[in-house]
Amino acid sequence: MTKTLLIVGHSSGIGRAAAERALNAGWNVIGWSRRPSGLISSGLSEFLVDVLQDGSGFPELPSALDGVLYAPGSINLKPFRGLKISDFQGDFELSALGAVRVLQASEKSLKAAPGSSVVLFSTVAVQTGMPFHASVAMAKGAVEGLTRSLAAEWAPSVRVNALAPSLTDTPLAARLLGSDERRQAGADRHPLKSLGRPEDLASTALFLLSDEARWITGQVWGVDGGMGALRTQG
Repeated sequence: MTKTLLIVGHSSGIGRAAAERALNAGWNVIGWSRRPSGLISSGLSEFLVDVLQDGSGFPELPSALDGVLYAPGSINLKPFRGLKISDFQGDFELSALGAVRVLQASEKSLKAAPGSSVVLFSTVAVQTGMPFHASVAMAKGAVEGLTRSLAAEWAPSVRVNALAPSLTDTPLAARLLGSDERRQAGADRHPLKSLGRPEDLASTALFLLSDEARWITGQVWGVDGGMGALRTQG
């Protein structure tokens, strides 16, 4: 049976890579994003949606939905003294409350589909303290709490997991990777000496959304080049 997946943030980065992989696998994809993706596929239904707005205005979802992937996020790196309350509010709205609005809108449809699943996104900076990440880590820490709480509340009907990436080569990270020197320095910080690719996160997300991950819920997986767990010499 063909699965139907809602991807929020499908127009760029990890969300786009996940949409392309899902479509290639024959899944039906509903894409919500603030910008058109340019993806052309008979399996794609695309809507321009702003998750920062009231969820009552969201497009109607199918009666049964096999999965939700919520990909929006921010890289708002500043010294703590330079962060304004509006920075914290903006990151929290996008990463945490946006996910809440989408999941409240899709709960009924998810529970109507056997074996349905949700994947959210945290960051390696939640469990590994990093300077200049206070706003982003606080918002994504809320996402980890939401992941575990909903996994418990929605079991056994819906599985809920999250991925915690490190620096990934996406348009969102472009200003951090603007030169060969910056790219190399970013890669060298990781035990695997490489940057993440959107496909690395997309393939893991689609595994968690698939029936092959039927016994996995309430987890936050680090897909981070070893950054969150390892310290190597030299």
